[in-house]
Amino acid sequence: MHSNTMKSTSEDNTSQSRPSQPDHASAIGGQAGIDINCDMGEGIGNDEAIMPFITSANIACGYHAGDEETMRTTIQLAMRHGVNIGVHPSFFDRANFGRTEMKTTPEEVYQLIRDQLILFKKIAAAGGAGMHHVKPHGALYNMAARDAALAKAVAQAVKDFDANLVLFGLSGSVSISEAKAAGLQTRSEVFADRTYQDNGSLTPRSQPNALIEDETKAIQQVLQMVIKKTVTAVSGKEVPIIAETVCIHGDGKNAVRFAKAIFQAVNKATEAQ
Repeated sequence: MHSNTMKSTSEDNTSQSRPSQPDHASAIGGQAGIDINCDMGEGIGNDEAIMPFITSANIACGYHAGDEETMRTTIQLAMRHGVNIGVHPSFFDRANFGRTEMKTTPEEVYQLIRDQLILFKKIAAAGGAGMHHVKPHGALYNMAARDAALAKAVAQAVKDFDANLVLFGLSGSVSISEAKAAGLQTRSEVFADRTYQDNGSLTPRSQPNALIEDETKAIQQVLQMVIKKTVTAVSGKEVPIIAETVCIHGDGKNAVRFAKAIFQAVNKATEAQ
């Protein structure tokens, strides 16, 4: 990567970002608790109903969804609920909701992440909020999970901006290993409503069995990942997995009920451990 691209400026980092409240991952099930995160500020319309059932919010930065006003509103909502505030950067692709893979370079990804962190920090700071974590969105997330050079660019952009930010990435992927190599704190992420392949990757959304729409099956999968530390792939193979944060999606037809059920099931399971 070009050194001029990778350089931090004092203007952007006059003060290090800090969480607007303590890390609430331990809010579910005590110190061994599991974080529950959800992508928000995407214009779905149910953020307020879901917020009580999560501990971390990943807030869209306007590149795939949302705008400065939705960022402000969602940040304030998260603050009221004591939820960790996270940045959800994406490719600039509103037409495809950031879910279409693009030809890119590590340098471009670095700048893409940095630009959205700068924008988010400006809005968060104006509202008296800090920043807790970063979770890339959609195609950017998936590409970084399998491409070490892109994962390194994401991690470096986050570290150069604020080394105290936590990076959320796909459990078992290079997103996590590259972030750790860069010296960042990480959260290995698993998904309540997505199916898995034998190598621990998510089944592509283009395949008909990519999503889990049955609430009971989703809860079973989450509990298996949290308690047994495995996930059953679509082939039937049990795959080892580290579950430090569970992603639920807010855009399903029964998203609010789904979020509440996952929250209650994880809470009950972690309290029993």
